Amino acid sequence: MSLIGNIIWLIFGGFLAGLGYILGGLLLMLTIIGIPFGLKSIRLGIATMAPFGKAVTEVDSRGGCLQLIFSIIWVILFGWEIALAHLTAALILAITIIGIPFAKQHLKLVPVALFPFVYDLR
Repeated sequence: MSLIGNIIWLIFGGFLAGLGYILGGLLLMLTIIGIPFGLKSIRLGIATMAPFGKAVTEVDSRGGCLQLIFSIIWVILFGWEIALAHLTAALILAITIIGIPFAKQHLKLVPVALFPFVYDLR
C-alpha cells in the first residue's frame, strides 16, 4: 500500500517538493557555514519524495550544544516557513476524503521540517 501511496504522492507534487528541498540544499552548501543546513535539507528532500511507510524518529543527540544552535538557526531562518507550508497543504488536503492520507503525510513532515536536527524520517 505504501508503494501506491508514494507513486501517487510523487505524481501530485511530492517530486517537485522534494526537488525543491534538494536544490535549496545545494544552494545552501555553496557556503561553508551552510553545509550542515544544506545536508539536512537534502535529507529532508529525499524523505519528502517517499513519505509513505516511514516514521518520524529522533536523531541521536551527539551534537550537543552545536545541534541546539543549528536547530535555533534553522527554525528562525527556514523551518517555520517550511512547516507552515506543510501544515497549509495538510489542511487543504484534509477537506476531501481522498486527500486525508496525503494530509497525514504532510502532518508527519511538519516536525521534521521544523526541527531537522532533532527529528528524522526513516
